[in-house]
Amino acid sequence: RMTQLAKYTAELYRDLEAETGQATGFKQRGSISIATHEGRFEELKRNASMAKVFDLQVDVMTPEEVKERYPLISVDDVVGAVGIPSDGQANAIDVTQALAKGARTGGAVIRENAQVTEILHDGERVTGVRVGEDVIMADAVVLSAGMWTRDLAASVGVHVPLHACEHFYIVTEPFDALTPDLPVLRDYDSCAYYKEDAGKLLLGAFEPKAKPWGMDGIPEDFEHFEPILMRAIERMPALADVGIQTFFCGPESFTPDVRYHLGEAPELGGCYVAAGFNSIGLQSAGGAGLVVAEWIRDKCPPVDLWEVDVRRNLPFQSNRRYLRERVSESLGLLYAMHWPFHQNETSRGVRRSPVHDRLVAQGACHGVAFGWERPNWYAEPGSNPKYEYSYGRQNWFEPSGEEHRAVREGVGLLDQSSFAKFRLQGRDAERVLNQVCANDVAMAPGRLVYTQWLNEAGGIEADLTVTRLAEDDFLIVTSGEFQVRDFDWLTRHIPDDAHAVATDVTSGLAMISIMGPKARDLLSSLTPDDLSNDAFPFATSREIELGYALVRASRITYVGELGWELYIPSEFTLGVYDLLVEAGADFGLRHAGMHAMNSLRIEKAYRHYGHDITDDDTPIEAGLSFAVKLDKPDGFIGRDALHKQKESGVTKRIAQFLLEEPAPLLYHNEPIWRDGALAGYVRSGMYGHTLGGAVGLGYIEHEDGVDADYVLSGTYEIEVAGELYAAKPSIKPLYDPRSERVKA
Repeated sequence: RMTQLAKYTAELYRDLEAETGQATGFKQRGSISIATHEGRFEELKRNASMAKVFDLQVDVMTPEEVKERYPLISVDDVVGAVGIPSDGQANAIDVTQALAKGARTGGAVIRENAQVTEILHDGERVTGVRVGEDVIMADAVVLSAGMWTRDLAASVGVHVPLHACEHFYIVTEPFDALTPDLPVLRDYDSCAYYKEDAGKLLLGAFEPKAKPWGMDGIPEDFEHFEPILMRAIERMPALADVGIQTFFCGPESFTPDVRYHLGEAPELGGCYVAAGFNSIGLQSAGGAGLVVAEWIRDKCPPVDLWEVDVRRNLPFQSNRRYLRERVSESLGLLYAMHWPFHQNETSRGVRRSPVHDRLVAQGACHGVAFGWERPNWYAEPGSNPKYEYSYGRQNWFEPSGEEHRAVREGVGLLDQSSFAKFRLQGRDAERVLNQVCANDVAMAPGRLVYTQWLNEAGGIEADLTVTRLAEDDFLIVTSGEFQVRDFDWLTRHIPDDAHAVATDVTSGLAMISIMGPKARDLLSSLTPDDLSNDAFPFATSREIELGYALVRASRITYVGELGWELYIPSEFTLGVYDLLVEAGADFGLRHAGMHAMNSLRIEKAYRHYGHDITDDDTPIEAGLSFAVKLDKPDGFIGRDALHKQKESGVTKRIAQFLLEEPAPLLYHNEPIWRDGALAGYVRSGMYGHTLGGAVGLGYIEHEDGVDADYVLSGTYEIEVAGELYAAKPSIKPLYDPRSERVKA
């Protein structure tokens, strides 16, 4: 989506001058990004492949072709590059004036030199703003105040995590060798970018360790930029004889994950955010403005924007210390290598499960996700649990494969405490949930269902399980990544007159999964409760005795094997864990991490929300119709849209793919070719250790309709860094298609 928004922005700038009569300085000169090592070149080639999905021309270039297009630079260390002919550059001030002129023509009122001193609200929604002595009433307010947005939002209880960092660039004196037809040049491995402007060169930097700004003022320290300049002279020798006209060091706001913030804040209705553009504001502004305007108009995002949705943030991320440390890293990530499974190094240890230290002792290599320290893989005894990044098989590939096989063949323990957990309680809880859920939650206490929450268009807003604890009490378990978003969706859909109260209980419950063919044997050795198939069938949830604790055991799985998710009150977790590990030794218990969970779930074609399914995808398109009860008496949100789609048919459908060659790896966004034509792209990918090759999930699209026969009748190839690899398609899960192992 970010590529599409940037593409729209370039098209907008290109036509803006003709529409408004105001010059923008837009020049479509293209861009070149160079690579000085094979890892970077693979990243660029993978991006070039991905661009085909969005109908964006990206050319893979040799060093000789780079030299021909940009004669001023040395390419002795360049191994390859990519070029984007449609890229351009523009003057920010002129673009702003053109946009303002167009807005005024359309009826907008713009007040300059006027400070917003207060955002007005009634406790639930914004009602306007105070500008000096004046009050402007409004039912929607957009916070787009750059680095001031965090504090402005905080004044009304809204969390917008961003922090300013120093951003450096220089502008040289004019020199004759610099011609106006030169493309923008990005030298990622030297942290620098080059832009010609009126015969001068602008050289900017995104250094790996940035300086947060605004704590002790800005040090006017030229030497901080000197290493960038010295490398730039090596890249462009002509710079050695050119004077510097301007040295600029100024603040630019950055976010913890280097993605900007868009959308309606969950804390206050009608309060929208468009901020934290991480030095790509000019590149993204047009697209961001478009989708925010449509969001305000339609009261929902126009497309899947989860990557930049302000609801992805958790309240703790507004913490000043967290932000100050994280943004020193996040600025550098713009030009750093974007390795698969790369982990942030700053602001770590924020959220830990009760067994964190126990897992470290077991050799866990923890990654970080939404603040949680999560065990991604376990190192062999005596080896260092630390990532060694590459686009190939990283150092955790074999250990994670052993974890995968242990779950398939024996029994594994997974710490899933990072999953978000909500309680909905009250006499109207069932009625509220049955409107929000596509599946039917009117079940007996002690049962659980897998379901989606849909929007009015039938798109999937959430993917989760609901367990009925009592007649008036439900437990909802969803991904920790969507903790804020899903809780916001739930609470927004509780009618004012409903007797139902939602509570986020994530911090009060740890969750440990025991999965694999020997899971029943291990747990049965520790509890007097009957776990047999007859007494405890699939989709059952009840409290059992385990050690000294009462633990909620739910027979459900995300790895495609027999198993139980154990929901344990936090203070009992260490005791239960120690008991499981001690007894597990007799059953060959092995700890398994998130990477193994991912490889296990993708073999079973279990969907992952945010990748395989989004608010742009319906359950019918996603192959999840089994989790929808269209005939529920009172209906549910999105039912009418699904009825229409069921009658008219779909133009896209998800499928599972297995690469026939075992060497290549899939991550996501790889193009899928059907009979030689582009048909879709991989939403998520992982190596399947049981299936013996990389597995991907992706949608096949065809404007005349897509059904199972259409999907299975094609011959498929998946493009990885410009190379095509044969792939086997499947509509049913390639592993255990009848779920016989799950229900054993």
